[in-house]
Amino acid sequence: MDKQENEIQDTEKKDNNKNVDEIIELKKQIEVQKVQIDETEDRLKRVAAEFDNYKKRSAKERDGMYNSLVADIVSNFLPVIDNLEKAADATTKDEEYKKGIELVLKQFKDVLAARGVTEIETVGKTFDPELHEAVSSVQDETKGEKEIVQEYRKGYMIGNKVIRHSMVIVAN
Repeated sequence: MDKQENEIQDTEKKDNNKNVDEIIELKKQIEVQKVQIDETEDRLKRVAAEFDNYKKRSAKERDGMYNSLVADIVSNFLPVIDNLEKAADATTKDEEYKKGIELVLKQFKDVLAARGVTEIETVGKTFDPELHEAVSSVQDETKGEKEIVQEYRKGYMIGNKVIRHSMVIVAN
């Protein structure tokens, strides 16, 4: 029986060694697959981040192109608005005619506002060369440093893009 027991023990040892080897091999495969999963997750995160950046960049470019196109079109209409403002300010005996001009001017400005076009604020504000064009300066002790005292021509912008600079007179 000793021989038989030894053979059985040897067989069990071989089976155990075989099982241990299989377990070690499976653990190695698991580790390799974990590394592959981590690499795949990393690539997925990078692709998702790149796609998100692409969407943001595309939206920004689209807004920029839209603002640029609107600015180009609006710049052609600004002399018309200037003339309507002069006509609205002119004295006339026919008040109905004046009201009509004012309504057309208001309608024009409403259309521009609906497209995101705004007037650049001037009188009482500090001169900003990004927004204003100084055509003259005056000395006035009652006004602050670089304060705008008069506007010659209105300026307009869409978003952060200046369509036309305001022509102004600056104090001090």
